[in-house]
Amino acid sequence: MTPLIQVDGLVKHFVARRSLLGRPTATVKAVDGISFDLNAGETLALVGESGCGKSTVGRLVLRLIEPTAGAVRFEGRDIFGDNEAELRARRRHAQLIFQDPYASLNPRMTVGQILEEPLLLHRVVPPDRRKERVGALLATVGLDPAHARRYPHEFSGGQRQRIGIARALAVEPKLIVCDEPVSALDVSIRAQVLNLLRALQRRLGLSYIFISHDLAVVKHIADRIAVMYLGRIVEMANADALFAAPRHPYTRALLSAIPVPSPGAHRDRQILQGDVPSPIAPPPGCHLHTRCPHAIDRCRSERPGLVGDPAGHATACHRWRELPDASQLVPREGTASAVLEKLQAAFVRAAE
Repeated sequence: MTPLIQVDGLVKHFVARRSLLGRPTATVKAVDGISFDLNAGETLALVGESGCGKSTVGRLVLRLIEPTAGAVRFEGRDIFGDNEAELRARRRHAQLIFQDPYASLNPRMTVGQILEEPLLLHRVVPPDRRKERVGALLATVGLDPAHARRYPHEFSGGQRQRIGIARALAVEPKLIVCDEPVSALDVSIRAQVLNLLRALQRRLGLSYIFISHDLAVVKHIADRIAVMYLGRIVEMANADALFAAPRHPYTRALLSAIPVPSPGAHRDRQILQGDVPSPIAPPPGCHLHTRCPHAIDRCRSERPGLVGDPAGHATACHRWRELPDASQLVPREGTASAVLEKLQAAFVRAAE
């Protein structure tokens, strides 16, 4: 089966400074040669600390920005080869849910007008059925159809994000890029929105690229996880496999930083030293070698490839086979997966 999305060698550099003659003198290497596939009905999570390039990848996949190099194929066709008309038609099948539910809705438009706008642009339904379609969209995301007459400022943050989800669903997309869609919400509301996204995925067969820095949220919704550091994917695996047996030192550091509701529990934390290098001048070789306690000379000079095993667990590290066991990154009474399951259960109870 052909994947819905195929990303191959994607690169994006932003000009940070120019000379007096307008020539670039410094560039930010936001995305540095990443590749992945996404199947229909699947959720791929992109995780990593702020500035690692997660949101840039999402915008490249939607062709909201142009790449420096690489290709993105949607249903087998390179989207960067589309002309304006083809791109407009393709955007009906790929939508975006924004991080900030307060800034992503036009305050001068009613909810009905916000939801009618994509219907008008893409001519999804006849004009006489748009009001009916708006009411159905609001009901789908758990809001009263009568709310179509209200303005965004009359809703809470969770309700505004539901409106954002309804706007993304209006044109019946196949892919939705979720750019940290619950990070601005309270925990209980966050659980409701996550459960809504999962229910919509099962009902409509949607594919998600889910961008987040919250590992508990990722464990709750993702089928596969790609861990990013300074514009590169350093580890990619099935969600359960990655939480149970992380391989890359950066992934281990992220997991060991998860808060655990057991103050006296023993755990061997892996804490990275120093600060994140500048993306304008990233270190040669493995980008993590300046902070990694396991780095050797090879790490400082040779970029590790993202190499997978038969189970699909891919790691970009020269020494991952030599690293100590990761079971003590969390308390002895549970694995990383078990701890995340407790947090997931708390989300579900809060939603109920």
